[in-house]
Amino acid sequence: MEEKILKKSQNGFMALAITLALYLLAVAAVVFGAIGLDGDGGSGSVAIFVVGLVWLCLGFIPFLGLKIIKPQEALVLTLFGKYVGTLKDEGFYFVHPFCVAVNPAAKTKLGQSGDVEGNAKTTMLVTASGVQTAAPAAEKKISLKVMTLSNARQKINDCLGNPVEIGIAVTWRVVDTAKAVFNVDNYKEYLSLQCDSALRDIVRIYPYDVAPNVDTTGDGQADEGSLRGSSEVVADRIRDEIQSKVQDAGLEILEARITYLAYAPEIAAVMLQRQQAFAIIDARKMIVDGAVGMVEMALERLSENQLVELDEERKAAMVSNLLVVLCGNHDAQPIVNTGSLY
Repeated sequence: MEEKILKKSQNGFMALAITLALYLLAVAAVVFGAIGLDGDGGSGSVAIFVVGLVWLCLGFIPFLGLKIIKPQEALVLTLFGKYVGTLKDEGFYFVHPFCVAVNPAAKTKLGQSGDVEGNAKTTMLVTASGVQTAAPAAEKKISLKVMTLSNARQKINDCLGNPVEIGIAVTWRVVDTAKAVFNVDNYKEYLSLQCDSALRDIVRIYPYDVAPNVDTTGDGQADEGSLRGSSEVVADRIRDEIQSKVQDAGLEILEARITYLAYAPEIAAVMLQRQQAFAIIDARKMIVDGAVGMVEMALERLSENQLVELDEERKAAMVSNLLVVLCGNHDAQPIVNTGSLY
């Protein structure tokens, strides 16, 4: 299905003026025809009266072909079931009076920004989580504005099997109205489902945090990709995956961003303890490395300045005491020896 842009129909003011002029002529014809009938004007007065009366009854039909298009709006038109074109540029148009606007997603609102505002009537609102609530009924116009879809958080297992909760915000817009209307049943629901599917496909490739022997790029080499550390790369892959799925629906995915990322509640406490253990081990390694360096420096300074000569046993005791003091969690409580060295 190829989109057809109707531009030659932008003559609404002329059609409105002609229709109003014909209405005035019809009123005049009815008046003069009635006068002629009263004065026995013959068949000519009857014909004028009938033509004027018929136009007064049916003259509203051309008004049905008048369409107003605002900026960043579009109207997909069909005539007796056949697609005739799309009004895409802002302006005042006149089309065939029996043309019908088509928008299967007019009554679907995903709780997102940029949805078409409705009139006073109400319909059912379908959120991303499937909850239905009352909402204004939308018009048949298709919004061409940039919109943001924020789907509900999903619980997905990463590549290591750990359940994580993740949410994304997708920025999108309609670029081909014909494909959006005729290639899919409801392009808004279609987009929402494809976002969920693409999110699951990509998240299952990555671990939550950096893990050994994990290939996230598909090149056969282990890398350091993760959901937490490579959020930009993950978001780009999600956007590309969604775009490949909605290309035939006439939609363009401008951006995808991770809005929420955390371990699932059932393992969050355990994973927090694991992260704390790794942090403690890294801190201890740094403390031990610093303490060993300080002990080495102390022994070298004592030896260079020849302040005191220590045998191997006393050196070992000194090293032990210094490491205890430097690596301990609490302040040391020294015992002062006031007697001899030995």
